[in-house]
Amino acid sequence: MTPEAIPTTSPDPVSAGLRGRCPRCGQASIFDGFLKLKEACPACGLSYGFADSADGPAFFAMTFVGFLVAGAAVIVELAYTPPFWVHIVLWLPIVLVLCLVLLRPLKGLAVALQYANKAKEGEIDRSGQ
Repeated sequence: MTPEAIPTTSPDPVSAGLRGRCPRCGQASIFDGFLKLKEACPACGLSYGFADSADGPAFFAMTFVGFLVAGAAVIVELAYTPPFWVHIVLWLPIVLVLCLVLLRPLKGLAVALQYANKAKEGEIDRSGQ
């Protein structure tokens, strides 16, 4: 996309992020692999150097899945009282799959929200001195 063809309005950051699309044009994928970000958008040229999602997506995925699975495990325990090995066989694959399914959309969301809110590394404001 040429600079003149860059859209004047950005797509909805939540929609673009959850779909893993560029936060500026909404066209191309931001991922080069499962979680690795591309250097720049192939459609509009936006550099993803600003993006630093750190551990945020992993934290939210584990927290959500942890509450969901812990609640379900308690319900299964109270209703059926299965042996311990049944819990491991049942819940471990569910935890792994749900975390992996949520991780990519949450990372895309973090990148899109950083772009939409013009987030950057913190700095000390010395303008009052």
